[in-house]
Amino acid sequence: MSILITGSVAYDYLMTFPGHFREHILPDKLESISLSFLVESLIRRRGGVAPNIAYTLALLGGHPRVMATVGEDFEEYRAWLEGVGVDTSLMKVVPGKYTASFFATTDLANAQMASFYPGAMADASQLSLKELDGPPPDLVVVSPNAPDAMNQYIAECKELDIPYLYDPSQQIARSDGDTLRFGLEGALALFVNEYEFGLIMKKTGMSEAELLDRVKITAITEGEKGSAIHTEGERYSIAAVPADEVVDPTGGGDAFRGGFLTGYSRGWDLVTCGQLGSLAATYCLESDGPQGQHYTPAEFVERYRQHFDDKALLDQLLT
Repeated sequence: MSILITGSVAYDYLMTFPGHFREHILPDKLESISLSFLVESLIRRRGGVAPNIAYTLALLGGHPRVMATVGEDFEEYRAWLEGVGVDTSLMKVVPGKYTASFFATTDLANAQMASFYPGAMADASQLSLKELDGPPPDLVVVSPNAPDAMNQYIAECKELDIPYLYDPSQQIARSDGDTLRFGLEGALALFVNEYEFGLIMKKTGMSEAELLDRVKITAITEGEKGSAIHTEGERYSIAAVPADEVVDPTGGGDAFRGGFLTGYSRGWDLVTCGQLGSLAATYCLESDGPQGQHYTPAEFVERYRQHFDDKALLDQLLT
């Protein structure tokens, strides 16, 4: 299966706060909130939703393509992605701009506060699925990006009859109900966490049943509880794989998507796909940054089999 991933490409500036945000928030003063946290560490990592998803797919033997706009500071990042097997030929440099930047501070409870500067991502609508050379992709991932670009890619998928996975996540906060309904209508799949799912219900006015009925597959990640895969009236609970140590939660959801898509691209059942996502997410949680995890397909399969029974299906990842 040919998978084309659209979405943000960014450098992540990750900081850690040696305390708890909740101890500094006054519920009765939220309208005038003003907080500054003295952090104890700062690291810069390669990030952005699209390459994060692609990175996990590549680690597991896939060859995903990413379509995105990036800045003049991207060349080192491009070399990194190509080195692990990601096709970056559709990642276009915007002259005079920097690659988008994500600034996140994480506290001792793994709560996170973040800001995002779009940079070259703001020009993402300059790219079009209609201008791709060769056959169309079998699946397009529409993940957080410039809002106009997300709407454009959704419209193009519908026009070109290309199945797409709708992953609005970080852009839900600035999307209205009509925008979200437009993304849902015609989507093959919806991927969100449980808070985002509730936020979509609130903004669209849909009930849980109505929302689940809109798409064929809905994957809802639930943190330490694992995830839930909904399809055609069925619900499958996927257990989380225990982490040896949670180092950084950034990118865990993206890794889940990459693991899930690894199985889906091979036509595997949704439970196995969810379990692949669960383990991929745990590997990410155990590393610094959203692309700090390293493993071979053989190492991944061995650890998978410590928690799940694949009935030898995953042998296909070893060939």
